[in-house]
Amino acid sequence: MSIGGPFRDARHIQDDLDGLVGSLDRVAARPTRIEVRADATGDGWRRCSDLLADPGGFSRWRDALADWLRARYRIAGPAPGRTTACYVTAWYLRAPAYVAALLLHQERRVPSLRPEALALRTAPHGRPELTGVAVLDDSFYCLPLDPGAGRPEATVVADERQLASVLRARYIAHAARFVHAFGRVSPLGTHTLWAAATDALDTCLWWAGADSGDEGAGVAEAALVLQSRFPPLTSPSTLRSSGGTPDRSWTRRRESCCFTYLLPGRGECEGCPRLRPKPHAG
Repeated sequence: MSIGGPFRDARHIQDDLDGLVGSLDRVAARPTRIEVRADATGDGWRRCSDLLADPGGFSRWRDALADWLRARYRIAGPAPGRTTACYVTAWYLRAPAYVAALLLHQERRVPSLRPEALALRTAPHGRPELTGVAVLDDSFYCLPLDPGAGRPEATVVADERQLASVLRARYIAHAARFVHAFGRVSPLGTHTLWAAATDALDTCLWWAGADSGDEGAGVAEAALVLQSRFPPLTSPSTLRSSGGTPDRSWTRRRESCCFTYLLPGRGECEGCPRLRPKPHAG
């Protein structure tokens, strides 16, 4: 399926370095764990708004994952429903979170994260994880010295703190539509879905720095965007360092459980909330 209109074909041809297409092209030229692009031509793309309008698409996504899990773990009966729901939740929310994190880190820009402005693609064979995100809207927020600040599709904000606030607000707005749609067909509660949304944003900001060779910058950007708890997100950034210089490494405490431990031979992941000490009763 090809998503986008005639305007996108014309823009893709022109050498538009100062626009958002130029930003996406520069991001795509560097190694990323999920493909990021400025068009959704070719097979397998689904506009996020279409998926949210038809929650049955999430059920089919979970069914494909369940088939893979049964084969991978030799499960005779149904795959655990909470596991398939949590994996699909994490994969979907990485679409807005990862593209926003990459553009913030590499370009100091925030694109439209509306479901109508994003498309995603999953692996056609094997584990049906998220493999691509396309941004289908020209608009972006940027800083005053951005080379594209004078463009009609640009909105200029005063500083990086305001840019982080825009990213957070746009991500929350998209996540709210996902929580509403997926909650209708999912065994997961609202708090669990918002905890997963928090994990996706914090993790993707961290990944954006690591994927670009500057993990520390990604950690700093996660602290900037999630400097405190912004409800309905469930926590500030939980990234923390372990070890000292030059052996410093980073880890984070998860807000949500992926329920991988329900699969044969698997236990809880590092940082799983199930492993936290239980509070003592007063």
